[in-house]
Amino acid sequence: MGVQKKVKTIPATLTRFTASPITEQKKRKVAGYARVSTDHDDQFSSYEAQIDYYTNYIKGRDDWEFVEVYTDEGITGTSTKHREGFKQMIADALDGKIDLIVTKSVSRFARNTVDSLTTIRQLKEAGVEVYFEKENIWTFDGKGELLLTVMSSLAQEESRSISENCTWGQRKRFADGKVSVPFQRFLGYDRGPDGNLVVNREQTVIVKRIYSLFLQGMTYHGIADALTKDGIPTPGGKKKWSISTVKSILSNEKYKGDALLQKSYTVDFLTKKTKVNEGEIPQYYVEDNHEAIIDPEVFEMVQREMAKRGKGKKYHSGVHAFSTKIKCGECGSWYGSKVWHSNSKYRKTIWQCNHKFDGDCRCQTPHLTDEEIQLHFLSAANKLLATKAAVIANGREMQALLFDTTELEAEQAQLLEETQVVSDMVQQAIQENARTALNQTEYQKRYDSLVQRFDRAKTRLEEVTAEIQEKQTASANMGTFLNAFEQMPDALAEFSLESWHSMVDFATVYSIDDIRFTFKNGQEIQA
Repeated sequence: MGVQKKVKTIPATLTRFTASPITEQKKRKVAGYARVSTDHDDQFSSYEAQIDYYTNYIKGRDDWEFVEVYTDEGITGTSTKHREGFKQMIADALDGKIDLIVTKSVSRFARNTVDSLTTIRQLKEAGVEVYFEKENIWTFDGKGELLLTVMSSLAQEESRSISENCTWGQRKRFADGKVSVPFQRFLGYDRGPDGNLVVNREQTVIVKRIYSLFLQGMTYHGIADALTKDGIPTPGGKKKWSISTVKSILSNEKYKGDALLQKSYTVDFLTKKTKVNEGEIPQYYVEDNHEAIIDPEVFEMVQREMAKRGKGKKYHSGVHAFSTKIKCGECGSWYGSKVWHSNSKYRKTIWQCNHKFDGDCRCQTPHLTDEEIQLHFLSAANKLLATKAAVIANGREMQALLFDTTELEAEQAQLLEETQVVSDMVQQAIQENARTALNQTEYQKRYDSLVQRFDRAKTRLEEVTAEIQEKQTASANMGTFLNAFEQMPDALAEFSLESWHSMVDFATVYSIDDIRFTFKNGQEIQA
């Protein structure tokens, strides 16, 4: 029989909450944490009430020493990334300034399970406890972490549900044509009481200037430089304009009074990561949503000019009115300006094919001076003005007959409905196959049939939409030309930028005796 062991119990001498001797009455340093997830006025009272409640609650305990109530207002709980009050509280706790954190509930602390558990364990290692009042969870309690894991998961699921409900509500508003633009700075517009766009009269001058300079032939870079030199701040309040900012303003449909909704969407409700919508979810285009700054006809002219200035061999753009307006009749490239004898009294600016000396096969088209281009333009323009009445009458008739889009728009509406219906059917079939054990041969046959039907409708829709846009642009160009042409005198005595921009689409140089001007009504006249 073995010798019976004698066990002595050595009592604890330090409190596990403050790490101070049990004989010493040391108060726990306690902080509160309050957060509301929106910045709406109806949440303000809740926010103030939380601060007041925790201040009085902590100070009401004799064994607690009040530190501070840390707060975050109008910040989501799905991530701790932008919660400055929360991050400061954790930093202070790890620095030994806090022994206990009191907060309303797990969902107030974090709706992200990983963030919640990571932070709690980090605090635990530093000897800091957290008390969740609503769930009555103390993290130093043996069951605390288990309960916390469950409650954090429920809070995360609640956040996902809220996110989905918000997303559904937003998309429903989009589908109903209700526009609410999420912007802080939008050149030319302010946010109205309903969240929609209201014209800012002072800033419209800048927007119109950008469009005007572009149609006069100035490059994106040239426009950006001009605005920077004039001390005009960017939409973001910066001093220096960039090419991308100018392009964005020139291509934003909101300046013509329309609104394309859901250009991007949130991929993950936890990370709040957004992605450009490339067809993953529906988009909605609302016409005449708000007051336009730029006439739709002018906007479409700019889009056409932007497309024309695309990258490639035939592209050239400058700050001059003749940039991207004169073509080489041999290779199709644009003429560009060149300076001869730049450092002498014989300095001269000429225009020639940008690829005149490229490779072995050189273009034989001649160079031209500004004065020669202006004289050739006056010659061709006066030939056109000599038949002014006929040009206007024929133009109006052609505009009504050739550019009517009534039938195409009816087909477009029908195809839009067809693609939406078939898209929903494809999604439903995929979902059903993912959740139910189906005959895969039959499913594949059904799926392929739906996809073929969708592709046919989508292809035709793209064709019809392109045809509508082409006709509308041509009609707008024709209307702008005819209106300007009607106001002109019966003959032009001298060259002006106004007449050049309103009349000429482009000129083609074949030889010094064969320069042809294509006017915006489609007529080509040899100077």
